[in-house]
Amino acid sequence: MKRWLTLPLFALLLIAQTAAAVPAIQEARTNNGLRVLLMEAHNVPMVSMQLSVIAGSRFDAPGKAGTAAMLAAMLGDHTARHNHKAWSDVLDADAIQLGAGASQDEMSLSMTTLREALEPGLDLFAEALLMPGWDKTRFAILQQDSVAAARKELEEPGAQAATAAANLLFGTHPYGHRASGSAESLASIRIPDMQSLYKAQVKPDGAVLAVSGDITMAELLPLLNARLAGWQGKPAHSLMDLAIAADVHGKSADVALPTSQTLVELLRLGPSRADADFFPAFVLNHMLGGGGFGSRLMEEVREKRGLVYGVYSYFVPLAVPGPFVISLQTRGDQADKAEAVVREVLQQMAAGQITRQQLQASKDNLSGSFAQRMDSNRERVGLISMIGLYNLPLDYLSTWTAHVDAVTLDQVKAQAARFLKPDEWNRVRVGANLGSSHAK
Repeated sequence: MKRWLTLPLFALLLIAQTAAAVPAIQEARTNNGLRVLLMEAHNVPMVSMQLSVIAGSRFDAPGKAGTAAMLAAMLGDHTARHNHKAWSDVLDADAIQLGAGASQDEMSLSMTTLREALEPGLDLFAEALLMPGWDKTRFAILQQDSVAAARKELEEPGAQAATAAANLLFGTHPYGHRASGSAESLASIRIPDMQSLYKAQVKPDGAVLAVSGDITMAELLPLLNARLAGWQGKPAHSLMDLAIAADVHGKSADVALPTSQTLVELLRLGPSRADADFFPAFVLNHMLGGGGFGSRLMEEVREKRGLVYGVYSYFVPLAVPGPFVISLQTRGDQADKAEAVVREVLQQMAAGQITRQQLQASKDNLSGSFAQRMDSNRERVGLISMIGLYNLPLDYLSTWTAHVDAVTLDQVKAQAARFLKPDEWNRVRVGANLGSSHAK
């Protein structure tokens, strides 16, 4: 309580207004055990929803990276009842937007529809989920398109860096490949690979259906029960059925690419989604490179020295620690100098060179931009799905600014000492004529 008493009145009013502006997340379960989280929003007659199941790329079989992504593409493309053309037509008839995708931990199926078309929309949503088509011709086309896109990405420094970074940081760990796969791994996928993943992991137990829009829980649950009663069971592997990757320190990987620019990424393991110090680490990252022009990296590397157009940092919190990344792109002859400045900033912050004024500026910036994260039903269901999948408190959004504001200088310094020691970071570079420096 003493912490709250020290806040200025305007800050208390801002926090109270932000909390009041975020509608409560309601929770219920369907008859088959599916967890349903709803945030009502009756200002626009639309409904968005996202179903997240524990079937992400970490379940791709060895040598078949991209299986979860291909499964998502197939579920969104056609069904056993409707071929690709008919499926497109029936969705268009009611202006129903349906999509699917996969990340490391989850595979998702999403839908946005007008409130008046919700019932036919739910019919189609359930059909996509429960009646996969496995059409061989469509699979061949989708696979060919995916392989072509993966080959095209070989020309992109960012894609090359992401592939090298996943391999360097995670190796053979289930997070050790990109969710989208490579040209070689995508070409090796067959329909039975997707069917095996679907059968093993696409289950209601542990899944979450996030909904936002012009609907009440009393209206929604009967509609879901009528359509999902036949969907039953537990996945073969739960969300937390996963080892933490071994720490890798001071390693380096270079990828030759004939470009005038050199892409440099420094990386290490960061916090998991459930990390007890998530908010101090989150604020620290904003100060480091996540806050745009207000960040230390942007100030030191771009503003003071003009070495880059941009430099930024981020971490990806997953079921277990995911990547923490610093990324910059510059002329090849400036890459070493830019990297040295980044490492100098890391050293300074790890040693506690962070002021109370810098901390407050970052917290004010984060709190001020929070409302932009909640602009639409689609954005809200993404956040609600994350809350449900990782079992975060249901008041996570309404208390978010309070958690940010409660972060202390000592907490940020502790996280800087934990994460920012330069020697514990690894490096990936993509470009031409790469020499050697710093990491080994």
